[in-house]
Amino acid sequence: MSDTRPDPSSDAAGSTAPVPDGEARAVAALDASGLRYRLVRHGRVRSLAEAAAARKVSPSQVIKTMVVRRGEDDYLFVLVPGDRQISWPRLREVLQVSRLSMPDADVAREVTGFERGTITPFGSTRPWPVVADARVAGRAVSIGAGAHGVAATLDGSKMVLALGATVADVTEPEPQG
Repeated sequence: MSDTRPDPSSDAAGSTAPVPDGEARAVAALDASGLRYRLVRHGRVRSLAEAAAARKVSPSQVIKTMVVRRGEDDYLFVLVPGDRQISWPRLREVLQVSRLSMPDADVAREVTGFERGTITPFGSTRPWPVVADARVAGRAVSIGAGAHGVAATLDGSKMVLALGATVADVTEPEPQG
């Protein structure tokens, strides 16, 4: 159930436009999860700072959903706070594997049904496992909702539980510069 659920046929300006397939799948999955969320439509952004400002959250509350490949047709989602990046040694240790990689944009779209920049575990065409960085739980977060400029703000702890995510310290600060 959502806290705020705008008419899916209207954008932030109130004009009617078709809902992208990815957004429809993501919103349906969010609704089916039973999580309370606030859907935010803000249009395309060019940076983490713009996304955070548009969603009215801090950059660390913006959650990036990364697709990681463990092996042939074996992928997972890694939920990463916006101001951090995956620590590959930590993630390999948590998953007990020696090699991981990130698929290119075409493969990521093929295995999730979402294009880069819109990927979310909610509504993915295949239910891949989820690893959430330990910083995701315990606060409100904003995660993409299947289309550019669309996000869901929700309780990170409840999201982690709903996704059945493994929670671990798998990130490090983004390099400054």
